[in-house]
Amino acid sequence: MSRLSAAVPPWLAHALRAQRGPVPWSAVVRGALAAGPLLLVAVLSGRTSVGVVAALGAMLAGINDRPGSRRAAVRRLGVPALAGAGGLLVGSYAGQHVGAVTLTLLLTVLGLLAGAVSAVGPVASGAGTQLLVAAAIGAGMPLPEPGWQRALFFVGGAGWLLVLRLALPTPGATAGDYRFDGERDAVGGVYDAVAALLEAVGGPDAPGRRVALTAALDHAQDALGGPRLRPYASSAAERRLHAQYAAALPLAEAATALAWAGEAVPARAVEGPRRLAVAVRTSTHTGPLPAPSRSAPALRALDDALLHAADTFDRGGDGTALHSRRRTATSLARTVLGSAGREYGLRVALCFGASVAVAQALHHARWYGSHSHWYWLPATAVFLVKPDLGPLASRVICRAAGTVLGAVLFAGFAALLPRPAGLVALVALCGALIPVATRHFAAQTAVVTVLVLSLVMVGGEPGASWSRIGETLLACAIVLLVGHLPALGQRGGGVRARLTHAAEAAHVYLAHVLDDGTTDDRAGRWTLRREAYRALAEARASIDLAAAELPALARHAEGTDEVAATLERLVDTTTACAVQLDDTGRLTPQHTERITALLDELAEGRERAGLVVKEGQALPVPLAG
Repeated sequence: MSRLSAAVPPWLAHALRAQRGPVPWSAVVRGALAAGPLLLVAVLSGRTSVGVVAALGAMLAGINDRPGSRRAAVRRLGVPALAGAGGLLVGSYAGQHVGAVTLTLLLTVLGLLAGAVSAVGPVASGAGTQLLVAAAIGAGMPLPEPGWQRALFFVGGAGWLLVLRLALPTPGATAGDYRFDGERDAVGGVYDAVAALLEAVGGPDAPGRRVALTAALDHAQDALGGPRLRPYASSAAERRLHAQYAAALPLAEAATALAWAGEAVPARAVEGPRRLAVAVRTSTHTGPLPAPSRSAPALRALDDALLHAADTFDRGGDGTALHSRRRTATSLARTVLGSAGREYGLRVALCFGASVAVAQALHHARWYGSHSHWYWLPATAVFLVKPDLGPLASRVICRAAGTVLGAVLFAGFAALLPRPAGLVALVALCGALIPVATRHFAAQTAVVTVLVLSLVMVGGEPGASWSRIGETLLACAIVLLVGHLPALGQRGGGVRARLTHAAEAAHVYLAHVLDDGTTDDRAGRWTLRREAYRALAEARASIDLAAAELPALARHAEGTDEVAATLERLVDTTTACAVQLDDTGRLTPQHTERITALLDELAEGRERAGLVVKEGQALPVPLAG
């Protein structure tokens, strides 16, 4: 794939790239038990339309069903489902009681709101997507039930998948309380990532391993930090996992400092984190851990962190803090109303509104024949306009290819399978395939196309395959056109907003470390360090997606990757300074010179990329020790 990426344009290489990893068998089982059985029960009870709505709720929840903890799944699946129910309610009543022009304006405004909110984060983005998709379905799919019943059954379908997520044990998870297997795997992954970084110190793979460590810490923090009825971990098993996560933070700090120094560490230094990872996953004691040499500040910090972790594992620990801070209402509003929210909101509103208008025109011109299912066009546009699903050109290519493949496959299945039993079985099969198909947008589109066509045929709409291809291609054309219109606001606003946030987080972290009065506040330092690295990871992901756009769009993010790379080196150096100050109380000339050089480089890079430094946010220049 690396040779292919070098030989083709970035936007095409992204379309051909697929995620890798083991098959998520737990999610496959949940998918098979979700939409299909719900539809079967509804068909047997004579309420087919109810089953179609419930299966749609389960299908959309299945797209959001990702690896992680059960607690985190409540937010990741529940919040978008509630938003989808709200969209279905609004769309159902609007479709029944307002005219085409008013409906188009209403859904356009809804697109503006959903798009702006999507800038907050992945869960908000999923909620915005389901809000708009469900609104289009509610307005464009005629069903006998009133709007409030549709919304209720939609939530019921998603809720059924969530119940399966919370109740079913993970295959092969036999250690400890199975309810926390996602947390154990996430925390164990942090210790594995620390060991991998230590193994790569001094080599070319070290930067990539440090990025992987950040991803592992983010995942563990999310897994442990899901919604709860009480503001603290209530069980001994959960408190133990919190303590084990907290014990990994000084290890990650020391490993990052060693990677910054660039001198290879003894092989036995890697063995300790590996044993800790096994102890987390098996809920056992670590036993004696091999101690690294204490010949340098970072090695001494690593040894101290291993001793602290061993003590935490043996005594059980009673940690509660996840070294994260809740986002305030002010910060959320700033994101929604800021450049990222405005740009995303306007794009979604224009694409969604234009697709609704075209769909309404085709519907009233009876292009759809005797059927009034016009929702596919705007629903497709919603998925196409979402930047977190990939670059625009990649999304269009994958959506078109996936829809054609799915429609062809469904036409073959529909000709061979008995109705409705065969179609119900096909829905169950597609539900099981969704967790695997999410690794590539084209594959996901193909599976979802087969599933949705099966649902609408069971619901009484025959022969929808070929019209879906035409509507999908039309949606692709609309989104491509709108996506390349001259900016109503600053283009690349999402990238710049995330990069500016990352720079601010780096500023706060560096200022904290260089302030002699706060260097003893290690918990506060780890919180700021986590925020800085998380913000950098989000910025880097946004930049990588922007770089894979067509040249007309990619040019708006030029220079941001150099700024992100400088920020990463700055935060790594700040971490090394923290370890040095813990050990000696003073910085070496190497530390101060490196920070000063990076600050100068950052200022130049931000100026070239058009990133403005707000007054009072200039980064501090350290004094030599």
